[in-house]
Amino acid sequence: MRSLAACVFSLVASAAQAQAFPSKPLTMVVPFAAGGPVDTIARIVTAPMTKALAQPVIVESVTGAAGTVGVGRVAKAQPDGYTLSIGHWSTHVINGAVYQLPYDLLADLEPVAMIASNPLLIVAHPAFPPKDLKEMIEWLKAHPDKASAGTAGAGSASHVGGIYFQSATGTKFQYIPYRGTGPAMQDLVGGRIELMFDQASNSMPHLRNGRIKAYAVTAKNRLASAPEIPTVDEAGLPGLYLSIWYGIWAPKGTAPEIIARLNGAVVASLADPDTRKRLADLGQEIPPRDEQTPQALRAFQKAEIEKWWPIVKAAGIRPE
Repeated sequence: MRSLAACVFSLVASAAQAQAFPSKPLTMVVPFAAGGPVDTIARIVTAPMTKALAQPVIVESVTGAAGTVGVGRVAKAQPDGYTLSIGHWSTHVINGAVYQLPYDLLADLEPVAMIASNPLLIVAHPAFPPKDLKEMIEWLKAHPDKASAGTAGAGSASHVGGIYFQSATGTKFQYIPYRGTGPAMQDLVGGRIELMFDQASNSMPHLRNGRIKAYAVTAKNRLASAPEIPTVDEAGLPGLYLSIWYGIWAPKGTAPEIIARLNGAVVASLADPDTRKRLADLGQEIPPRDEQTPQALRAFQKAEIEKWWPIVKAAGIRPE
């Protein structure tokens, strides 16, 4: 009887907590430096979320080890819905194959919602000699290890994208790790590195003002926001496809009612016309409504782990 009473009390307390949620500001942990693609998308989606939740959603950068530090902070946080993880294919899939993580990407995080996805762009400083992708491949073959490519660390999208490219083309160049693609982009713009395999969302503003140039997009179709950039198929490297998707997670054990409340706020944000326009301008595609559920994110993340872990482990990628 006492056990039944305790169970009923727990259910009532949980329901009351969910009804009162949120009663204070929330923190959205970005696992990379400010100014990069994750930070940019976090700031776009949190503004409408703040309105939907009637509480501020504060973006905080927690950098280190290709995003593992920031994700780990959320995995170990109180499961009360007030500390959230925003990340992508690299932080919530690839890192599990590269690092000995102190948390489990599936077991220690509760999925909230998928946000968007975008392909990589093969970009360079304007002074880099090759005029198109074919010339770039020829130049890299003729000058092995003479060019350097910025990455957000071992196993990051920018790193795996470069390895994928090298494998397909037989080229060699050096990797320069940064604490995020934001700082890497600053050095690309400044001419201190030559190349990046960068997310469209991070490169688009710099492409528009002429600070960098693009050779190709790693997708079957051209970007609606930059139709002048050819696909890898058109540019002479068919089939080199790589898309980076984004999601939001909470700590394991967060009440289902709170997850539902958070998911509703994300869904409302993705339905907001201004959010949709800003994401589209960055080359991001928003998933259909039925793919914005926690269950859909869980299933997709699990499938991506099963697909990419063997590939990454076979490539022998190790922490830098």
